[in-house]
Amino acid sequence: MNTKKLVLAILAGFVVGAGFTALQIPSPVPPNFAGLIGIVGIYLGYVVVERLDIGFDLPGKLGLR
Repeated sequence: MNTKKLVLAILAGFVVGAGFTALQIPSPVPPNFAGLIGIVGIYLGYVVVERLDIGFDLPGKLGLR
């Protein structure tokens, strides 16, 4: 993993989160730790299916491509 990209992503997230708070806009992220872990799980599932190449082309099977 590229450390520079990771740091920039965290910094960008911090700036956006601070902006939401400063403008008193509700945050679009889950308000608790369980929600955050759910998002991590979605990402991990995506990565595993992509790496194992076990996907299914649903749009293709439905004739949408």
